[in-house]
Amino acid sequence: MTQSGSVARAIAISLVALVLFDFMGLIIKHLSAEYSAPELSAYRNIFGVIPSAIALWSSSDWHRGGRRLRVRQRSIVYLRGVIVTFAQLMFYLSLGRIAFATATTITYSGALFTTVFAVLILKERVGVVRWSAVLVGFVGVLMVVGLGRNSFTWDALLPVGAAVLYALSSVTARLVDEDVPSALVNLYSTAFAVVGSGLLAFFLGGFSPIHSLSDFLWIVAMGGLGGTAVLCLVISYRMTEQSNLAPFSYFGIPFAFFFGWLFFGEAPIRDLFPGAVLIVISGLMVIWRERHLGRSARASLRMSEADK
Repeated sequence: MTQSGSVARAIAISLVALVLFDFMGLIIKHLSAEYSAPELSAYRNIFGVIPSAIALWSSSDWHRGGRRLRVRQRSIVYLRGVIVTFAQLMFYLSLGRIAFATATTITYSGALFTTVFAVLILKERVGVVRWSAVLVGFVGVLMVVGLGRNSFTWDALLPVGAAVLYALSSVTARLVDEDVPSALVNLYSTAFAVVGSGLLAFFLGGFSPIHSLSDFLWIVAMGGLGGTAVLCLVISYRMTEQSNLAPFSYFGIPFAFFFGWLFFGEAPIRDLFPGAVLIVISGLMVIWRERHLGRSARASLRMSEADK
């Protein structure tokens, strides 16, 4: 297969991952009427351990490194698990309370928060272009959230909190030694998130009895779709540079709008535009600058998407 063909195939697989993540989110929204966000997060993480283990086993870097399971910065890996636990809690809560497309779109602002955390935690030097992107994206987030509008609800801040935490999980992953495969970091974080989300569910009301076989199948489908989406992302990242895939991640916004309208009759056009356009522009500005500097444009794509 030619290089261009390989890139095209990787892009197609990454778009499939976006659709699968959206379907997972749609099921979460559907189940939110009967089950709490901590419960759904726990189920998602339990099913997420399996694809994370598969991704690790299929990692050539892990095999070349002697299949080691020890990580020197275990505290950072465990911290990621805690961060992911609360990010999922906020995102899943938002899916049950506001329009699907609105909640999903706001989480795509993670790139601008990643830039801020890269400065604060990694001590990266950020120039005018990326700070301008942060400003543009922040304005876009405020517009989508709807501060000052009669339709504003505090629940709209939940996906903002999720975006901040997903970005933080992405940046903290870069504190781990470079020779540690990302799949191993993700496996440990997911396993720790199982514990964290399970404890949250226990202390915030416990686990509800699964009401029917239909609900059980929906829960299995939710976990299966999320896990398959993670594997699709892993496959696509191995086929080409992440900077080739990053711009296409924003196709998730129109996908979310279409699916929200199709399955729930939601069409929050006034809430999304033009704020969503500014969020996309800011993300593309960050990606372009990262690529121009010769860095991997992984800002809030590789880890944060898998953490959903």
